[in-house]
Amino acid sequence: MKKCPYSQKREAILAEAISPVAAELRLLDASDLISLLRFECHGSLVDLVASAAELYFLPGTVNFGLGGDFRLDWDSQPSITLDLEIRPQGVTIYAQLTLQAEEAGVSINHIAFENPCEDPEANTAFLVESLRDASFIKDFKCLTGPVFREDRAA
Repeated sequence: MKKCPYSQKREAILAEAISPVAAELRLLDASDLISLLRFECHGSLVDLVASAAELYFLPGTVNFGLGGDFRLDWDSQPSITLDLEIRPQGVTIYAQLTLQAEEAGVSINHIAFENPCEDPEANTAFLVESLRDASFIKDFKCLTGPVFREDRAA
């Protein structure tokens, strides 16, 4: 996705929202995830992502996007990237979740709003509300923390 001024904010919001899912996936052995990616066992990856997401989101909100990659060298820790499709009400987000030994990260490839507003800030606020409605965790820090509040006040 071509980065724009509000991309970083949206990625931070999404990262916070799916961080519990990433934490669940990081409990899996990296070699198992790499094997599933290498041998294109997409059905198993669909099940693993769905199982990790079902604890935190409504069914069908976070899905494996049938793709991924890994980096496994002799001199570094493994890094696994999973394509995700996140579909809260009114928004479709295509993202890549990168899992590493001590951390995880997310990058949005494309985001589509069903009824986009002319104001990007309104779309970002809708994204937060949509993720909150689809999540069993309602108190995202990004609603009150610096990621959301600083740009909201501007």
